Amino acid sequence: MLPDITELCELVRSTAQQELMPRFERVSYQDKQDGSLITEADLAMQDSLCEQLLERWPKIQVLGEEMDVTEQEKLLQQAEDGLWILDPLDGTSNFATNIPFFSVSLALMQQGEIVMGIIYDPVRDECFSAVRGEGAHLNQQTLSLANMSEVIDIVTAIVDFKRLTPTLANKLITTPPYKSQRSFGSVALDWCWMAAGRGHVYLHGNQNLWDYAAGQLILKEAGGFSSTLNGEPVFNRSLVKRSAVAAVNQQLFKEWFSCIQLDG
Repeated sequence: MLPDITELCELVRSTAQQELMPRFERVSYQDKQDGSLITEADLAMQDSLCEQLLERWPKIQVLGEEMDVTEQEKLLQQAEDGLWILDPLDGTSNFATNIPFFSVSLALMQQGEIVMGIIYDPVRDECFSAVRGEGAHLNQQTLSLANMSEVIDIVTAIVDFKRLTPTLANKLITTPPYKSQRSFGSVALDWCWMAAGRGHVYLHGNQNLWDYAAGQLILKEAGGFSSTLNGEPVFNRSLVKRSAVAAVNQQLFKEWFSCIQLDG
């Protein structure tokens, strides 16, 4: 039996309001070995949420972004009773520079598949959630991408140019197939904003497991489509970074995927 999604949303919400928001605009940051940032808020959120998850569901272990890679690998391969995949603060660079666009991402993996996802935006108090086969929701209201545009030259794209190859980035800069483009700085929220119709096509060249685990399920359950640049499913039970291509419906996905092929 899966944990109750309403209980889980409230747990993530209350913990983020307690651990993240009091530190927003009041916290310093450090560089990690991979060049990304970490703050006191990342660690406090991870420690608090991990402790509470284990109290409520002691058989389900937690893989957090700020854990050692060796520990992450061990958890990922030995998760017999399920595994929480947690990004305690997605959008740390935004958080550290006082930009109000960041989130908490939590996914539940069972038998090698993501079956539940929650992404919470504490600034807007928006909790996006999905259970596999049961649809996606925003604050308990159903998300549906039915009747979205299928015409690519009038849509808004969410594209992270920094993590694309120079060749692909240059192609999109010189001959953009869409009307407008944005980049916000929180991968998890990118997936959710797509699921809410706040963007129509999406492209990112290099996402971590905890960045996309919950988000790709939420988009799928809302009716969206996604794959890697190689046409594979985005979710992969490994720590190897993945590219992501997505759109709000199948027709737009096919056209968008065709547009970003370098031999096209």
